[in-house]
Amino acid sequence: MLKVLSTMNENKENIPYYEFEVSVVMPCLNEEETIGECIKKAFISFKEHNIRGEVVVSDNGSSDSSVKIAESLGARVVHQPLKGYGNAYHKGISEAKGKYIVIGDSDDTYDFSELHKFIEPLRNGYDLVMGTRLKGKILPGAMPWLHRYIGNPFLSRFLNILYRTGVSDSHCGMRAFTSQAYKKMHLKSSGMEYASEMVINASKAKLKITEIPIVYYPRKGESKLHSFRDGWRHMRFMLIYSPTHLFLIPGFLIMFLGLFLLIVLLSGPVKFYGHIFDIHFNVLGGILTLLGYQIVNLGIYAKAISYTRNVLIDDKFIINFYKKFTLEKGLYLGLIIFLIGFLINLFILIVWIKANFGELHRVREALLGLILIVVGIQTIFSSFLLSMLKIDREK
Repeated sequence: MLKVLSTMNENKENIPYYEFEVSVVMPCLNEEETIGECIKKAFISFKEHNIRGEVVVSDNGSSDSSVKIAESLGARVVHQPLKGYGNAYHKGISEAKGKYIVIGDSDDTYDFSELHKFIEPLRNGYDLVMGTRLKGKILPGAMPWLHRYIGNPFLSRFLNILYRTGVSDSHCGMRAFTSQAYKKMHLKSSGMEYASEMVINASKAKLKITEIPIVYYPRKGESKLHSFRDGWRHMRFMLIYSPTHLFLIPGFLIMFLGLFLLIVLLSGPVKFYGHIFDIHFNVLGGILTLLGYQIVNLGIYAKAISYTRNVLIDDKFIINFYKKFTLEKGLYLGLIIFLIGFLINLFILIVWIKANFGELHRVREALLGLILIVVGIQTIFSSFLLSMLKIDREK
């Protein structure tokens, strides 16, 4: 990842030695109108605040003069042939030689002459410093109305509901972090969702995060942002990274609603506010129970798969689950549920036989028994799958 040298202290422990205190990393794709101004501002900040720093431009396949301009101004240009906002940053940060990394777009929407404000919190022990445009100043024409008042606030709040990061502007492109914090974030995204992944993984890794208000300037040149497509990519990423909110919470709610209907209507119709709830809602309860249980299973699979791939950081649910889970426990549980359902239906069969196969009014009990049989079988087979994933994790 980051290129650092190692030296030895008096206790003969390896400690990192960095060629620069600060590396400014800028992704670039045809930004000849603005890249020069961004680089100049960064070097001005280095000089005025006595910072030993470098500027790394990660070129993502520019066909204009961006690379030539960057090199002429003293920036170090690295080339990333793989397209994507995240890919550009992966390459640029991997080539950075600074203890602290400052990142920001090269379209002159962020003022790199103010980058020293991001460094001070890092020196004081913070791991990630986020710029916030929403608490700072957005100049006229810098951000469309839809992004300023709906898109960015909604996505930031949505992220905070799921991950409790406390960040007010989760998609601000200017931010800074220590090189050690970057390693702990385990970033993998190739596209625009890279910005969300950084905040999510920093929160999961329990990194110290703070914000500073910034000024956001109008963009020069053509924007590469696609509002709805990129907005959906961020939302999709947030949901996929949170199996608890995507699967477990909805699954349990649906399952408990289904069980509630099954149990309440087990003894017969129920009158509520002048309306009769009968067998139709009993059947609905059974379907909801199965549906909810299946969604819960998918959530556990998702967490287990993510855990085996080291995607989820410090997920207490799946860690504790795997500590206590064994294939045999899952099989016993599934078998018990299955047997309860089987015995219910066996009892109904015996009653029917004793009645000389006459009229049978046991639909509610039979439905409950069938639901338990299906849930028991699902539990048995789910236990085998989870056991396979556990073996994969322990390899």
